[in-house]
Amino acid sequence: MAQLSREAIEGMGFAAVGQNVLISNRASFYNCAAISIGNNVRVDDFCVLAAGVGGIEIGDYVHIAVCSTLIGGGRITLSDFSGLSSRVSVYSSSDDYSGATMTNPTVPHEYTGVVHADVFLGKHVIVGSGSVILPGVTLQEGAAVGALSLVNRDCKAFGIYAGNPARRVKERQRDLLELEQRLIAANSK
Repeated sequence: MAQLSREAIEGMGFAAVGQNVLISNRASFYNCAAISIGNNVRVDDFCVLAAGVGGIEIGDYVHIAVCSTLIGGGRITLSDFSGLSSRVSVYSSSDDYSGATMTNPTVPHEYTGVVHADVFLGKHVIVGSGSVILPGVTLQEGAAVGALSLVNRDCKAFGIYAGNPARRVKERQRDLLELEQRLIAANSK
């Protein structure tokens, strides 16, 4: 993965950029002024981050894997230590598919019924390859989503979710919380 230089990243006009940020030169960003990036973040090839009015906030130690997308008018938050596997799509906006309104971004907004709703991924959330997260969803701390899942409802803390639509299938271990504390202590020395 060829990476952008620090100078190139700073020149893109992000709202904020932390230290140790690795961004592929093949990733695409739209409305950088509404995107904040924390420390120790990696964005891989062919990712698309398109921030709407709500913006995109990326915490510390976050990985966004190849071909993932974050798109929409609502706020999208990826909290510390969260990660998206390849081809994950996070949407904070959705067209009205009922037929009551017209669809697509080429149609003036007064003729559409687009819904915007914030999406929040808590600390230590992991989302498996090919999964889709829809507007208005909160994934609480430690939630894990299996590959190819459709997340259209909130996911409770430290649950493992899978399926279409995603359902809670079991509990996730919490050992990673101790590892987080060890990492933070090691970095504060």
